[in-house]
Order: sequence, then C-alpha cells, then structure tokens
Amino acid sequence: MISLRTLPAGLAAAVLVLLPSGCQRNQQASARKEGGPVAVRVAKVSQRTILRAIESVGTLFPYDEAVISAEIDGPLVEVHADLGDLVKEGQVLARISDEEQRYLVAQQEAQLRQSLERLGLKNENDRLQNLEDAPDVRRARADLYDAETRYKRVRELVDQGIGPQSDLDQALARYQAAQAAYDQTVNQTRNLLQEVERFKASLSLQRKKLRDTVVRAPFTAFVKERQAVAGAYVRANSPLFTLVKTDPVRLRIEVPERMSPWVRIGQDVEVTVEAFSDRKFSGRVWRISPTVDQTKRTFVVEALIQNPRNELKPGSYARARLQTEKAETITVVPSRAVLYVLGSNKSFVVKPDSTIDVREVKIGERLPEEVEILEGLEVGETVAVSNLARLTPGLAVKVQEAPPPKS
Repeated sequence: MISLRTLPAGLAAAVLVLLPSGCQRNQQASARKEGGPVAVRVAKVSQRTILRAIESVGTLFPYDEAVISAEIDGPLVEVHADLGDLVKEGQVLARISDEEQRYLVAQQEAQLRQSLERLGLKNENDRLQNLEDAPDVRRARADLYDAETRYKRVRELVDQGIGPQSDLDQALARYQAAQAAYDQTVNQTRNLLQEVERFKASLSLQRKKLRDTVVRAPFTAFVKERQAVAGAYVRANSPLFTLVKTDPVRLRIEVPERMSPWVRIGQDVEVTVEAFSDRKFSGRVWRISPTVDQTKRTFVVEALIQNPRNELKPGSYARARLQTEKAETITVVPSRAVLYVLGSNKSFVVKPDSTIDVREVKIGERLPEEVEILEGLEVGETVAVSNLARLTPGLAVKVQEAPPPKS
C-alpha cells in the first residue's frame, strides 16, 4: 500500500481525486450484482407446417408496346396525339399529305376502266363469265363465220362446175385469215384479262398507300413517345409514335431453379410497389420460362397484374409474393426472439440453470408474428423474447410470466 505521505504534493492530490471515482465504479458493479437476475419473458422453439411462398423483386413491363411508323413518304400535315395521351383503337394519330397518292389512284383507275371497256365490263367488280362474250372475240368470231360460210358456198359452186377455181382459192385464203385472226383475238383477250387483274392489284396497292396517309392507333394505349412533328417530311418506316398498353401490366421476376416445381401457371401473385406502399395489387402467373439462366441459376416467371386505373407504371420495381402449394414443416420462434447485432442474427437460449447461451442463427422466411430458423436452434429449446439487449453469455435470468391476453 502506498502512503500519501511519501508522494509529492501534486501527485498525492491526483490520487485523492481518482480514488473516489474508482470506488464509485466498484459500488455500481456491486449494486448491479446485488440487483439479482435479469427478468425476461420466454418462448419455446416450435414447429409448424406452412405453405411456402416465393418472394422476389421484379420489374413491371407494358402488356404491349409498339412503335408506330410512317408507311409512305410525304410531309406530315397534322399531328393529333402527344406524350401521355390515351388513344383508342383506330383513332387518328397523324396525317401525311395525300395529294400525290390521290393523283396516282386516279391514274390507275383510268387505266383499269380502259381495259374493262375493251372487255365490255362496266366496273371493276364485274367478271367476264365466258371468254367468247368479249366484244373483240365476238367480232372475230363473226368474221370467221362469214368467211367460213363464203368458202363453203364457193366450194359448192366450184364442185358443180359453175364457179372458177380462183374464187375458191380466194375464199379459202380469206377463211384461213379469219381463223388466224380469231385465234389471235382470243389470245389477246386472255392477255387483257390478265392485264385487268394486274391493274386491279396495282390499284388496290395504290389505294392502300392513300389510306396509309392517315396514321391510326392499332390498339387502345397511351402515347409513350412522340417523334412526329407537323410540317416535317417523313420517309417510310420513320418512327412517329411509341404506344404502350398498360392494362394489364406484366411483372417479370426471377425465381431460383430449385423452386421450379413450386410454380405453375394460374397461381395468385400479390404485388407491392414503393409508390403505393400501403396497397397490394393482385395478379396471376401466365408465363414461365422453359430455360434456366446458367449464370444466375434462375428462371423467369411473368405475371399479369390488373391495372384498370393505370396506377402501375411500366419500368417500376415491384415486390412480388407468390403463394405456392408446397407444404413444409419448419422451425419457428417469435420475431422478438431474434436480435440483429453486428451483422448477424442472434437468439438467447435460456438454459435449465437459468443462464443465457447466445446463439448465432440463420433465418429463413418471415411470417406475420414469427420467423423461420434454418440453423442455430433446436425444437423445444427456450429463448428469451424481452430485454435481449441486456443479455450476455452466462448471465443469470429470471423467467417472467407473460401478461394475460387482452380481452
């Protein structure tokens, strides 16, 4: 023991200052020790059978997305839709100048009418039932009949010795010429029929181009992008609008390959998004990828989520919970029995001698009031559910009765 009398005056004063604080700590430790065991409430590690659920974070996609492009060249004269507009199926989005197309249609119609008149038809919907009914063929057939009749008459006269042979030769030549003219007219009429069909096809194409000057929405959707500008000259295949259909929306998530037997088409999906954290949206599985990604060992599952008020926006992240029919028996403890400390989850087992054994646990699925324990605890053990922050290995505890349930 050091005597204060042997110390210098300054050092002796410092010792006098320190001694009370040291004594105070000893007194506090002694007070805690005298306070007795820490009171805790406890629960048993138990088992329960649950239906497994798959939880994953995915991305929302539009049900359909289409880039609407110009199909013909020409200046844009009207634009009727813009970003965010809801357009109905068949609604006019834009108009391209149709002046040139109208002139070309008139030209094709004139050519077709000319060919139809040569066939004796009044309009493009009429059909020539018999090739012999064509005017040119009828005229050639009449000439042939006249030449044939004259030839037969002259031949009878020559056979009777009344007419000269020269008349017979001349009649035969005329008959043969009429036969050749008839055959030629029939072939020309066949070619004319083919020409009419070609003119009809060309006219139909030109009329389509005329219709293509009006750009319409192929389905009911929202305008995601507008590239069309009135007055600009556009070429065929120039993008004008991008349309998205958002009711329903697709949710695409990735599921571990080991869970593939749990997933089937038609299963219910519960979805939450950050924008509506207090709401849950419902949907159903409608597409399952037939292959597994070799790098991530997952496969893609798509669900259709109803979106009648267009609240869900494609491109957003969403959390999905897919309830399966996979039943498993799991080990559970109350959620309050697990404490997250320095990067790990810990539970505090109350041993039979009322002391604490600290366990590092691996948790699985979180239930409404409980948490699944994968490793670290055994069924039947007792764990603390209160005052966890005060518990240390070997600390003596006193089990407190749970408060009675509220009536």
